[in-house]
Amino acid sequence: MSYLDNILFAILLIVGFGFFAKSVKKIIRNINLGVDVDRKDNSKARWSNMAMIALGQSKMVKRPVAGVLHIVVYLGFIIINIELLEIIIDGLFGTHRVFAFLGTAYDVLIGSFEILALLVLVAVSVFWIRRNVIKLKRFINKDLTGFPKSDANYILYFEMVLMTLFLLMNASDLHLQNVPGGFSHFHKAGSFPVSQFIAPIFNGLSNELVMVLSEIFWWLHIAGILVFMNYLYFSKHLHILLAFPNTYFANLNPQGKFDNLASVTKEVKLMMDPNADPFAAAPVDENAAPSKFGASDVQDLNWVQLLNAYTCTECGRCTSACPANQTGKKLSPRKIMMDTRDRLQEVGNNIDANKGVFVPDNKSLLNDYITPEELWACTSCNACVEECPVNISPLSIIIDMRRYLVMEQSAAPMSLNAMMTNIENNSAPWQYNQQDRLNWKNEN
Repeated sequence: MSYLDNILFAILLIVGFGFFAKSVKKIIRNINLGVDVDRKDNSKARWSNMAMIALGQSKMVKRPVAGVLHIVVYLGFIIINIELLEIIIDGLFGTHRVFAFLGTAYDVLIGSFEILALLVLVAVSVFWIRRNVIKLKRFINKDLTGFPKSDANYILYFEMVLMTLFLLMNASDLHLQNVPGGFSHFHKAGSFPVSQFIAPIFNGLSNELVMVLSEIFWWLHIAGILVFMNYLYFSKHLHILLAFPNTYFANLNPQGKFDNLASVTKEVKLMMDPNADPFAAAPVDENAAPSKFGASDVQDLNWVQLLNAYTCTECGRCTSACPANQTGKKLSPRKIMMDTRDRLQEVGNNIDANKGVFVPDNKSLLNDYITPEELWACTSCNACVEECPVNISPLSIIIDMRRYLVMEQSAAPMSLNAMMTNIENNSAPWQYNQQDRLNWKNEN
């Protein structure tokens, strides 16, 4: 490579990583729009969750076919990109396979990369067939349309192209390494168990042309990686990065345990404690915005829930396991997460357009994105939480939005209002007189 090539490569890296850093900054800003919540407890269990679920893919393999294929793609894509370090050094300094001095270890690495690249191509092809030929139900659900549906295919095409370029780059390199007497700077380095079967396609071409093709494959491969990296911001594949913090900060409480609102708990304690002084509370800041029960928009959710939204893989496992969805109701846990992310992006774009300040847009997550009908269809069974391969909790968002409907708008369904009235009057959800509550004992 010439000095001009080195300079162009450096500019490409700066632009690629610069845009990526800008996107990461936006994501962090948007997540921090959420309410603060403490998830620093029990670090040992959190590290274990991250190791087992995000790194070890333990929940993915509950569905063996998809799980094993996903592990192949995950490991292949991550491990192969270790070579990115060598590509960067070669591109900046004009060297050729700078790590070749490792000898046998380098041969094993390159050989392993090639085998993984082939396995990734096979796995990605199977994924494409499952989505576009077999058309598994969870991939053609009515909540997965437009860009989200196309996005999955775009990622598969990206991976196919990148793996193919990797193998073509190696195959052309191998062809030039084997030129009798040597050619240019292409010295023997690496082991090529896959591309050795591709290299013969360059037979009959001039060495100069093969070198040009080799450089084209090399440039397209690195440019493709940088484009893919920046595409993540717009894609469901952001979970490649966010699955790790998401599993670390996931809720460690038993799935059936709901968080209580601190403000409500305080009021109940005051009512239950005859010695409590209701006027002993801390002074109220008259300029502060009044606190809201539950959530009607993304700013009312906590930051972990917003992290969940960005981490969603859109795999549909949650929706396929949802009993409400299975019985034809409109609820789709996947849609809950996608809607939350879309609204969060909309709020973030609003802030960007107004120089760091959110200008009310007369829209909210509730009603404009998620309807009460969807929220009340949920049975609170936690099936979606159990199924999610990266520990996302759509249920927590549903519960917070229900709280808003009940406690802020008194908008509960009639059946639920009747139950709450019975509890208030009869201390039970049924319409029995309190004196008759134990009559069931005498029925036998």
